Amino acid sequence: MTKKHLILALVTFSLFFISCKDDDEGANSDDGSVKKQITLNITGLEELGSDFVYEGWIITGGKPVSTGTFTDVSTNQVFEVDEKKLDSASAFVLSIEPAGETGTDAETPSGTKLLEGLFSGETATLTIKSVLDSVKVDSLAGTVSGKFFLRSPTDEASGTENNGNDESGIWFGMPGDSLTAGLKLPALKSGWKYEGWVVADSTNVLSTGTFTAFDVADDNAGSDTSFSGTENAGPPIPGEDFFNNAPDSLEFPLDVRGKTIVISIEPFPDNSPAPFLLKPLKGTAGDETAPATNDLTFDSASFPSGTVTR
Repeated sequence: MTKKHLILALVTFSLFFISCKDDDEGANSDDGSVKKQITLNITGLEELGSDFVYEGWIITGGKPVSTGTFTDVSTNQVFEVDEKKLDSASAFVLSIEPAGETGTDAETPSGTKLLEGLFSGETATLTIKSVLDSVKVDSLAGTVSGKFFLRSPTDEASGTENNGNDESGIWFGMPGDSLTAGLKLPALKSGWKYEGWVVADSTNVLSTGTFTAFDVADDNAGSDTSFSGTENAGPPIPGEDFFNNAPDSLEFPLDVRGKTIVISIEPFPDNSPAPFLLKPLKGTAGDETAPATNDLTFDSASFPSGTVTR
């Protein structure tokens, strides 16, 4: 081989090596940084509507870095992120954000964080631990439960006379001279609230109100649009009597007997008037009103999960 041919061979090899190196490390961005792909493989998400989006975040050096937003929950999501930041990330978080958010609010996750996981090597396994306050997700099955009874205290004169409409009210507690809380649920982190629901029929799911504590009235308490009477706003536990403001396709008073009852975990602010995807407790109202009670049982089938790979 001549000297000229040797030089050409070395140049060709050098160009090939540089090309391969660029392919391994990822594409260069306009600012010269190297990008690397992160893949979100998450099941169990639902559409959020036009006002909200999902947004992924890596936590690197204790600071959040957005991986991008998405609304399509039917497929895996792939984003390009700064390689150095992604390789040094310790965790991944999926939050719910207002659509079109700008300014400083767009630089950090909202308080409504849905999924979270720590990186182990190139993968992070995601759970709803971002929703729960100091409780492990895998311990919920043995600790979460609920009781409710049927009664309509808001139409009782001075709270003492029963007017015979007890099948139209549902309250999450134990009946008696001294009412006690009937829900055993973990405390929620900021950005989330519990909400009770009655599945009235195939098209109507009625809220009983949002709450974060189980031994006080819920956020609907005392509302003229929710309760039938002015003398009695109901007991100091979450619940609802269904007498006023029926949807167009329903008639109140509503007979709650035989209806499916659900406790959901809702984003706050809420993204929709319908129940959110997290529904840890479900049950069915029986035929007997108070003092009979009904059970709510734990159901984790609605919890989303997945992995993130970098």
